[in-house]
Parts: sequence; structure tokens; C-alpha cells
Amino acid sequence: MEIKAFNRWSSEGIKVDDPGLQNYLTVDAKIVPKTGAKYAKNRFHKSKVFIVERLINKVMIPGHKGKKHFKSSKTTTGKASKAYDIVENAFSIIEKQVNENPVKVFVKALENAAQREEIITIEYGGARYPKAVECAPQRRIDVALRLMTQGPYHKSHNTKKSIESALADEILNAYKLSNNSHAIAKKLEVERQADSSR
Repeated sequence: MEIKAFNRWSSEGIKVDDPGLQNYLTVDAKIVPKTGAKYAKNRFHKSKVFIVERLINKVMIPGHKGKKHFKSSKTTTGKASKAYDIVENAFSIIEKQVNENPVKVFVKALENAAQREEIITIEYGGARYPKAVECAPQRRIDVALRLMTQGPYHKSHNTKKSIESALADEILNAYKLSNNSHAIAKKLEVERQADSSR
């Protein structure tokens, strides 16, 4: 018997094309993607968790932006059931718009949004210099997930647009490599800065 995500969408035949992310992006579907963070203290174990569950966790707590707590709204409750419904509804919207498996669309969007380089600051003789470094595979997915959830929260905050619709738009824009995606725009900006700081 095949297990489907949300008991609706199959993950069979979904492949990760980026060789750097293949060991860190798990697409083994779960009917209810919720482990309760049993893996929390095990290093690198989160890479074995179903990628949709990691998206749900990020929707619950979208993280910091600019060293400040991010905008909290009625949808950022920290409740797993609320985040579960948001992601399922967003996937339903994606399926209606592109008539494709939304899990497959999300995995491809995540591959597109994962930055390959980032900038660190080196202090030398009292002066600080930016230096471009390669981004670790697990961090690539972590950063992409954070940006893909912060963008929709930003667009739906104090507007008539629902978080489900905003999240669906973000995933579709990242899937199409559009600059309207917050994650893609941020990725291009960071890679451009890294390129100029070599």
C-alpha cells in the first residue's frame, strides 16, 4: 500500500536533480507529517525528515529576519494543526493552478531557491572584509525554507491576501525561477554580493 502526503499526493517518482542536495532532501511521504521533533538532539537527522514536515515546522515558526523577531500574525500561532492546514491548503491551490503534484513542485522550487554561496565577514588588522564561501548542503535547505515562509508572511501581513494563497504563490514563483519569489530574489542578491567580494 502506497503512503501519500496528506493521504492525497504521491511522492513516487519524485527525484532531486541537484546532486549536492540528494542526501539532504527526503521525499518519503507520510500521511501525517509530524514526528514531534524526536530527532531534535541528533546531528544531521533533520535531513532524514520528510521535506513537507520541515516546511510545516517553518510555517509554525518562521524565524528571525534582520536580527529581530519576525512579524507575528494570527497564523503564526506555533500550533502544528494550524500550520498543517496552511500547507495542505497551499498545496491544493498549487494543484489547481498548475495541474501537477504539489509535492513535486515544492521539491523543485526548493532546489531552485537553495543558494550555493554566501558571505562571511573576516576581520584583519582592525578592518572587516567580506569573503565568499560555499554554502553547506543542509544550510542551503534551511535558508531556502526560512525565506520561502518569511516571504508569504510578509506579503499576507495586514492585507486581504491569505497566508495559504501567499505560500502557494511563493512556491510557484520559485518553481518558475521568477524574481517575484522572495527566496529566489534573496538568493540572487546574496550570490551577486559573493561574486563581487572575491
